[in-house]
Amino acid sequence: MTRAAPSLAPFGYFVHHQGRGHAERAAALINALPEARLVTIFSARDDIFPPLRAGVRIERIPSLFEPTGNERPADWVATPETLHCAPLGWPGIRQAMGQIAGWFASADPALMICDVSAEVAQLARICSVPHVKVLQHGARGDAGHRAAYDGAVGLLAPCHSDLAQPDWTPAMRAKTCFAPGLGVSVALPTRAEARARLGIGPEEEVILVISGGGGEGLASAPFGIAARTFPGTRWITLGKMMRDWHATEPANLEHAGWIDGVEDHLAAADLVVSSTGNTTCQQVLSTGLPWIVVPEWRYFDEQVAKARALEAAGAALHLPSLPSSAQAWRAAVDAARAQHDPARQRALVSADAAPQAARWLEALAARLRPIPDRVDPPALHPVPSHTSSAAPSAISASAMAPSAAAILPIRVSGA
Repeated sequence: MTRAAPSLAPFGYFVHHQGRGHAERAAALINALPEARLVTIFSARDDIFPPLRAGVRIERIPSLFEPTGNERPADWVATPETLHCAPLGWPGIRQAMGQIAGWFASADPALMICDVSAEVAQLARICSVPHVKVLQHGARGDAGHRAAYDGAVGLLAPCHSDLAQPDWTPAMRAKTCFAPGLGVSVALPTRAEARARLGIGPEEEVILVISGGGGEGLASAPFGIAARTFPGTRWITLGKMMRDWHATEPANLEHAGWIDGVEDHLAAADLVVSSTGNTTCQQVLSTGLPWIVVPEWRYFDEQVAKARALEAAGAALHLPSLPSSAQAWRAAVDAARAQHDPARQRALVSADAAPQAARWLEALAARLRPIPDRVDPPALHPVPSHTSSAAPSAISASAMAPSAAAILPIRVSGA
């Protein structure tokens, strides 16, 4: 008699719904997993995801930070250092965490990927579910982040290892999978094709401005100054812009707003000015264009740290704020062009980031479940009071996969 192959235990995936980057990299990674690996996504929104493969279910949960009006807040009680957003008296948070914990109990998942919430990551560990924490840039040395990182079986950094922060400890790096380019396609059309579709002449100079989707956007007024400083250049902005009533914007400044894809605009551009959200960075790096980065405000100074890392790696010119005069704009554009290194930029992304990260996750799951995976959790029996279970041993970086090569941090050529 032929025995059927054992079913794979599912993966869980928490996806933060601010901006686009979390959902885009989740979709890319999930779609690269084996079809037999079922995945349940937990998110407050189900309309932010690119197309997902079969075997993926989205379970909506209440937002962990948006009030509904049913709260009984006790804001006079201080938040402990081990937590970031855990206000008292919020039924939505209870429901969300209850849904996730209930799924842990019924599904017996192989892994929970957390992108991102220190509280959800710690919940997984408390519920005895191995979790992988997405590692982002920023000032994240606080107790809440450290608890999430230290308790994880692995860390997933959606960037090249050369963009790692100096304060990422050896212990963190030893269990980190670097996935540069995860979440977006790095393939671009030719410059001629892109310009033809956009109606841009072959000799026109184009400077592209990309404003991210996770906040209020870049201020528009500085680009009015920029466009007047370079009257022969076509300035095109994409994304949300904060318009200023007092700004006088010339005709060579165009606001395209939100568009379905930025590939044509990137391929057609001569220089890029942008914030430093994850998706934006991956897309611009693949172009190899002169690049000025100006971080938007984010929690834990995420974009500031990312901008510093990009400049330190020789990939972009980092400005702490947008230039406020014609002289400053000329100096910034000249500096970006002078230090431009397209080969260095393109080396910081990889077209294979998603499949490599998926293989790393599968290796982790195999290491954590040396016996055949099973969908149905084993029956639970009361444990006598005199019995205590031993603490789980730490998983070393070299023991996270059947072979060392399977789980080494992902690096592109030249890393």
